[in-house]
Parts: sequence; C-alpha cells; structure tokens
Amino acid sequence: MKKTSLLLILIVWGLTLTQCRTYDRSDFPAEEFEQLAENFNGDVGFYLMDLESGNTFEMNADTLFPTASTIKIPIMIGIFNKIERGDLSFDQMLTYDGKHDDTWGNDLINQLKPGAEVELSKLVHLMMSTSNNTASLWNQYLAGSGTEINSLMDSLGFEHTRVNSRTDGRQKNREAYGWGQTTPRELAQMMRQIFRGEIISQAASEQMYRIMTRNYWDGEALSQIPPYINVASKNGAVSRSKSEVLLVNGPSGDYLFALMTKNQEDAGYEDDNEGFQLLRDVSELLYGHFEPGDDWTIAR
Repeated sequence: MKKTSLLLILIVWGLTLTQCRTYDRSDFPAEEFEQLAENFNGDVGFYLMDLESGNTFEMNADTLFPTASTIKIPIMIGIFNKIERGDLSFDQMLTYDGKHDDTWGNDLINQLKPGAEVELSKLVHLMMSTSNNTASLWNQYLAGSGTEINSLMDSLGFEHTRVNSRTDGRQKNREAYGWGQTTPRELAQMMRQIFRGEIISQAASEQMYRIMTRNYWDGEALSQIPPYINVASKNGAVSRSKSEVLLVNGPSGDYLFALMTKNQEDAGYEDDNEGFQLLRDVSELLYGHFEPGDDWTIAR
C-alpha cells in the first residue's frame, strides 16, 4: 500500500510538472501592454524575451533612452574585465581619497574619512544593490574610465550602450541622456548574456548575476514578483526617466524584460510617480502571464 501511494504521488507530481512545462506562453497580452503604454505621459521603450521559447515582444526597443543607474551594469562589466585580466582583484583593499565623491548627498561611501580602506567587492555590491553613486564613480575610474568601458561595450557588440559622465568627448550626449545611454534591447541582451555566462567569462558572469539578485531597491517592478522567486535586476531613475531590467527565474520558465521611459510629464520621485507605477503594472502583467497558477498577492 505504501509503495502504491508513493507511486500515485509521483505520477500526480509528474503530471503537474508536465502541465507547467507545456503551458502556452506565446499568447502575450499585447493589448493590455499597449494600453498601458498609450496611457503613459511620456515615451516608453520595451523589450521582452521568453527564455524558454525565444519569443520576443518589443516597443521602441532600439530607441535610445537615458540609463540613469542601469549604466552601473556596464561599469560592473568593466570592473570584472579588469579582474579577468589581472589588473584588479575582487577582494583587494582600496584607500578612499575623496576624489570620487558623489555630490548628490549621503550615500555611505562619501561619508568615509580620507585614508579609510574598503574592499573592491563591497564597492561593486554597493554600486549594484543600493546603487551607491560614489562607489559607482570610483568603480568607473577603476574600470579605466568611461572611455575604456565604452570600448569594451563596443567589443561585446553593444554599439548603443555608452557611459557619458566624466568621459572625454561625451558632453553633448551627457546633456541629452545624462550619465549613460542605451536601448531596451541592449540592456536586456546584456542581462541575458550575463545569465548565459557569455560576458567576460563563465565565472565572471556567474558572480555578476549573483550580485544582481540582491537589489535593495525593490519597490517597483521587483515588487510585483513573489519574494521566493529568484530575480536579477537593476533599476535607475532621474527626474523624467525611470527604467528597470529584470531576469526572472520563474517556476514555469525564465523570462527577461527591460522597460525604459523618457520625457515623462511626471518628474517626481515619489512612490506614485507615473514611471514607477508603469514599471509595477507591466511587471504584474508579465508575472501573471508567465505564472498563471501562482496566486501570490502583495501583503498589505
């Protein structure tokens, strides 16, 4: 009887898994997304890929948008490129000299006293998790400046992704796009290649992916995904532009999307900012599409 019961349990479990795997994910709710974009007071760029089927959906995916803090992904890649070449070590100690202070306020690193020591690994984690700007500017310098990072992006096939801030010859681009510029397609493909182990090396890609699964800023697109789901993400915000890229390791299969905005009428930073709300709405729509059997809801 025990063997029979166990066999029945395994059969039911197997059927359940089969149903998850054979779920038709191709019928993307395009009309719902297009309605959200049409109602938005600003420009929207979007790129989605279902990593199980390879199916994509896009809107203005090759249009340039301000990166805001998503430029920190290319900066991180630049750091790991230096580590791979032996120019840096992930656990090496660095001495703070105040030269890379961020002038935008208290962000922990710029509160250090000159002469204080900090590990490079912590600078990278602070840059990606809490989006620490002083750590990011320091990392940009360590990666060889925006010039070297841009050359690396070009060599990796990302012809539109560029660092503008503190980079020779990029002043006009900085005036138009801020710290950096990219397209939704390139931002998403960068994340996908990291996930697949194709950026710098398998080991470097795996470390970068782990780092991006620890995002402190979880109030927008990330907030619409259950906390028990592994997600790699990076978001960015300036007054008239809000963006986020996520790779979701869902139970029924992985999916990836990058949503970027610019020219927003709503230029604030409050939780109800129209750009932040669009990120939440699209993320909720996507998770509901790819995981229709998950009845999780946000606890209030």
